[in-house]
Amino acid sequence: MNVRTGKHGTRSLVSVGVYCVLFLLGVVQGVIGSFQYSRAAGSVPVTALVCCVLILATCLLGAWATRSVSGAILPGMGWIIASFVLSMPVSNGSVIITNTTPGKFYLYGGTLAVAAGVVLSFVGVARRFGRPGRAGQAGVTGRSDAADPSGR
Repeated sequence: MNVRTGKHGTRSLVSVGVYCVLFLLGVVQGVIGSFQYSRAAGSVPVTALVCCVLILATCLLGAWATRSVSGAILPGMGWIIASFVLSMPVSNGSVIITNTTPGKFYLYGGTLAVAAGVVLSFVGVARRFGRPGRAGQAGVTGRSDAADPSGR
């Protein structure tokens, strides 16, 4: 078997691994949250709200770490798939995520948190790559924003 190794092959393998880990992290958060969402302090569904904040943070940090929107989409997809599959009733009538206030906060709040994470990552990527003259590169005017060595 003739296998060529190099920087490009290793880099793309690491990228695929990172995206798989982000997806699996979203799945794990969805599975754990689906069983723990109902814990509350009085009438406030604290655990459901904490799960929403955690998936939002995971989406934002995934996008920041990968410097791409895909870093936010993949953990969000994993969370949505796991949570919504576990919210469907099975043939014997059991339901893991019930139609209660904490259940609604968990499913709807988490979905909104994922959407907010993806939108905010789009904004971050647009700001990062939409600036003309970023990091000494020529911008729209063709001029670099790096200082001219001759002092002009």
